[in-house]
Amino acid sequence: MKKLLVLLGFLGLALGGQAHAQTPDAEVRAPIVQYFKGHATGDPVEMRKAFLPTAHIEGNRNGAFSTWTVDEYVAGFKGPAADESSRKRTIDAVDVTGTAAMAKATLVHGNITFTDYFVLLKVNGEWKIANKVYNVLRAEGK
Repeated sequence: MKKLLVLLGFLGLALGGQAHAQTPDAEVRAPIVQYFKGHATGDPVEMRKAFLPTAHIEGNRNGAFSTWTVDEYVAGFKGPAADESSRKRTIDAVDVTGTAAMAKATLVHGNITFTDYFVLLKVNGEWKIANKVYNVLRAEGK
């Protein structure tokens, strides 16, 4: 019986610690959800809300390195994509340490899958995307 109580005590501590860790996790997810909203609507104003003003977006696309300031990046959004209803977006991982965090997201756009890695920072009490790098994978035969 004593071993069971000790085990339950450890489980309580573990679950309590986990519940506490979810609060910053949920806060860090907010700018990623905002980013998804910007993607879904194609609205540069909505997209811009997710980022710090100094953010950069970088990756390799069509075999070439690309880099944009956040202003250049959001300027490319001109309304929802024609296939928006079939697109899928997920937050796959979040890791938080104090006021710094990282997140991984997957965006499936037809035969193209983007894997986004975000570096986030809590500034003036609010989480924002500081930088984003991405990978593009095109399904073979499509």
